[in-house]
Amino acid sequence: MSNEHKEYLKKIKRKNIIIKSFQILIIIFIITIWQLAANKGLINTFISSSPKNIINTILKLYKDKLLFHHIGITFYEVLISFSLGTIFGITIASILWRYQLLYKIIDPYLTILNSMPKVSLGPIIIIIAGAGIKSIIIMALLISFIITIIDVHHYFKETEKNKIKLMKSFKATKRQIFIKLILPSNIKNLINVCKVNIGLTFIGVIMGEFLVSKSGIGYLIMYGSQIFNLNLVMTGIIILCIMASLMYYIIVILEKRINH
Repeated sequence: MSNEHKEYLKKIKRKNIIIKSFQILIIIFIITIWQLAANKGLINTFISSSPKNIINTILKLYKDKLLFHHIGITFYEVLISFSLGTIFGITIASILWRYQLLYKIIDPYLTILNSMPKVSLGPIIIIIAGAGIKSIIIMALLISFIITIIDVHHYFKETEKNKIKLMKSFKATKRQIFIKLILPSNIKNLINVCKVNIGLTFIGVIMGEFLVSKSGIGYLIMYGSQIFNLNLVMTGIIILCIMASLMYYIIVILEKRINH
């Protein structure tokens, strides 16, 4: 390895350290200002809570053996919904890429379903699937599944046309083009779809928990708002942020390994 390359790698490492340091400092700064404002009475802690109150609420949930129970329920629902939405979405998008006529037929319906407020289907979902985890997973799937199909199909369709023509000139079949060109060319795009799906899945799961759940982080937030316990509401929101961030960074780590 040349000295120039070593220096280049050092610069990248320093840059990454600076970025991470500033990201951590911003979080510390926000938390510090939030707590100081609460201590000085500059904000109404009944509405906005405070970092100290949130920590106390987390400790109380832990002592009552409820913290990991609710986290586990929400994590399970998110994991199932994310996996099903991503796998089925990519599968359907692949079929639509293979059969373009079919895509042209159902394209308007995909657009309509994607633009429809999914929460409006909540009562119907509850009647069909019951007031349980099934309804929550279906709600999350409705939110992430359609957009996954649309995005993945778009990425497949935008694969470099000249490469497809080159493979066709060598009499490659549709299956060979898909496996040898379309999928490998869109690995990064599929990972980006997964990143988006994390957020959409959390939205769907929390909406479902608002409607039917008797446990989970969404239930904690809804219950806290009903009894005017804003500390519980803010605690639920913070836990959701941490969970979503962890799942997002797992995908980022996976992306780095694939790139490497």
